[in-house]
Amino acid sequence: MNTQSRHTAILTAARRNGKVQATPLSEQLNVAVQTIRRDLRSLCAAGLLERVHGGAVLPSGVRNIGYDDRRSVNRDAKARIAATAANLIPDNASLFLNIGTTTEAVARALRHHQNLMVVTNNLNVANILADAPQCEVIVAGGRLRRADGGLVGDLAALAIARFQVDFAVIGTSAIDGTGNLLDFDPEEVRVSQQILAASRATIVVADAGKFSRKAPVRIGTLAEVDHFVTDIAPSKQLAQTLRDAQTQVHLA
Repeated sequence: MNTQSRHTAILTAARRNGKVQATPLSEQLNVAVQTIRRDLRSLCAAGLLERVHGGAVLPSGVRNIGYDDRRSVNRDAKARIAATAANLIPDNASLFLNIGTTTEAVARALRHHQNLMVVTNNLNVANILADAPQCEVIVAGGRLRRADGGLVGDLAALAIARFQVDFAVIGTSAIDGTGNLLDFDPEEVRVSQQILAASRATIVVADAGKFSRKAPVRIGTLAEVDHFVTDIAPSKQLAQTLRDAQTQVHLA
């Protein structure tokens, strides 16, 4: 098992149990305890975990992990989610894509669609689609958040308010047990809310790791969107809530 595979397995266990310990992980992954300790140090240095006696726990729910580190977490699941979401979007459509590593994956999955208009407040999405000849790209102006290439704040929200597109595709930093969509930056949340309001159909894309994360600012709820694309079935309670709200769940 290579380093990236071990890191993914460790983070999966941390999200499932809230805490991981070096010795059980070494037995589970069939590697030396010293190897696991090095992995834990690396993951903590990247902000993905926080060290505690004997192991590590998930980080605080008041700040997000680094953007480059988020790109490497659950990368395969994000690619599957992106492909599934892209299948919901026909050619000749208009859509929003917001800030997030999963929405970047959706942009890559849309590169061969025909005659799309994509509005985004994510410079990374704009760059991914820049050389896709059948895709018109419109960047919503705003304050540049250098850490992740996001455009946020009042100017971005005002720019987005001028549109009414076919689809909104948004990511989220966390989803709680009742389906609340959560994020860290109030300015980013305001833009995401405006994106949802300015679309005819809404798609939330999020891997299962988001179910065990925490964030302080509420975007909305899964019960208010049309489609939820993820990689693992939601809990029974949340699945029933989504059925009652007629939100379609698509498992990648």
